Amino acid sequence: MSRGANFNRTTNETSIRIDLEIDGSGIAGVSTGIPFFDHMIDQLGRHSEFDLSVEASGDLEIDAHHTVEDVGIALGECFKEALADKRGVRRFASITVPLDEAAVEVVVDLSGRAYLHYEVDFPGQKILSDPPFDPQLIEEFWRAFVNASGITLHVVGRRGRNTHHIIEATFKGVARCLREAVRVEGEGVPSTKGTL
Repeated sequence: MSRGANFNRTTNETSIRIDLEIDGSGIAGVSTGIPFFDHMIDQLGRHSEFDLSVEASGDLEIDAHHTVEDVGIALGECFKEALADKRGVRRFASITVPLDEAAVEVVVDLSGRAYLHYEVDFPGQKILSDPPFDPQLIEEFWRAFVNASGITLHVVGRRGRNTHHIIEATFKGVARCLREAVRVEGEGVPSTKGTL
């Protein structure tokens, strides 16, 4: 059975379409108008081995906040729909991912309870892309994703000096955890309650 979903979200600030296949091969196509963010979402698709297509347009003339947050909401809704009742999934996963001098610890539980613990400090500079990317938006993205998908996610920066490296290690870490947590290894729902 395919674990996939499509999701459309349109507001006065953004228009987003997402296609997601959990049991994919890491094929990602992303277009949000924010090149650095596109690169991070691409990393999420590739390292989770999800097939992921994201098309978004937003009020970038104001700033990137609405687009980044709304992509998180839409992706979270799509992820939740694709997993359905989560029957047979591994549920838990954790990893520490390095990228040169940076290392980020990620812990995931497909709990059905939305909770984000985000403890990542940046050296202070924005990503000098065109347009520049504010690293504070990464927390907003993960909070939106967690709230929409109903998962528990802990992200802790262990070390790092380069903002790009820290953010990229975060996305790769979450991707690898999601890849492990969604892996089917049984038949029942992994909870004493019988539901997640």
